[in-house]
Amino acid sequence: MLAYSAVVDEVPGLVTQARRGDRRAFAELYRRFSRAVHGVVLARVQYRDAADLVQDVFAIALERLPQLGEPAAFPGWLLAIARNRAIDHVRGRRPTDELSDVPVDAPRSAEVAQVLAALRKLPDAYQETMILRLVEGMSGPEIAAQTGLSPGSVRVNLHRGMKLLREALGITTAPDEEKALSK
Repeated sequence: MLAYSAVVDEVPGLVTQARRGDRRAFAELYRRFSRAVHGVVLARVQYRDAADLVQDVFAIALERLPQLGEPAAFPGWLLAIARNRAIDHVRGRRPTDELSDVPVDAPRSAEVAQVLAALRKLPDAYQETMILRLVEGMSGPEIAAQTGLSPGSVRVNLHRGMKLLREALGITTAPDEEKALSK
């Protein structure tokens, strides 16, 4: 298996191929970035709306791909589209009860809703990084590669975000558990 950084280095080539109409290349970009887009969207919208917005984001990206200046900028460009699409979605919605956010059949749905609500109250700098780690299951290096943040920034955001999340939820943990989550 290729190292993650080697896989990320392939992104400009995939973007170039997708611009030429190669649907397989675009499908590969979707495969690689859909979790990151889902996490960015989920930081702003209800769970039930996130999957549809991910599809919208990729449809917009496909349409606007010829406008992308530098293929290597694709990850940040795509996540900017995701943020803007999520913000537009929220502006067009009526306020709803946050506890209805998580599917009823999800185990421990009340706890999941509580954690998701706490994550959404974190400062923006930590919110997306924490959701990508805790909800999407991405590693620190994956988050860095897909968001354009430095690995050091991701570690700091995860560390500080986890501290704030624990405080918001009234949870105390051992320092070694905290280190494990920020990797």
